[in-house]
Amino acid sequence: MARIKMSVNAKKRRRKVFKLAKGYFGAKSKQYRAATEQVARSLRYAYVGRRLRKRDFRRLWIARINAAVRPYGLSYSRFINGLKLSGVIVNRKILADLAVNNPGAFEKVVETAKAKLA
Repeated sequence: MARIKMSVNAKKRRRKVFKLAKGYFGAKSKQYRAATEQVARSLRYAYVGRRLRKRDFRRLWIARINAAVRPYGLSYSRFINGLKLSGVIVNRKILADLAVNNPGAFEKVVETAKAKLA
């Protein structure tokens, strides 16, 4: 059986790893073993970060809605309950955007929710 040399595939694999490791500090961008370890770790962090970002944004939107609703004498939970009772289907991202960029429209939404709660 013929001897198989690793040149082409190994070079491709190494090139791919070094491309991902570009910009890393010290040996992590120069040595293959250090680069593979760091790239694997970085990809894990990226995977986790994509999930955490969704949670973080939802928390931000809830905090903004809560802060915008307080001057109208409501809490966040009562406001969301009022929206559900009134049949308004608007997600938290849009509500937070309305609260920040269009207070007039947000006030109408709050009044709609308040009317159902009373």
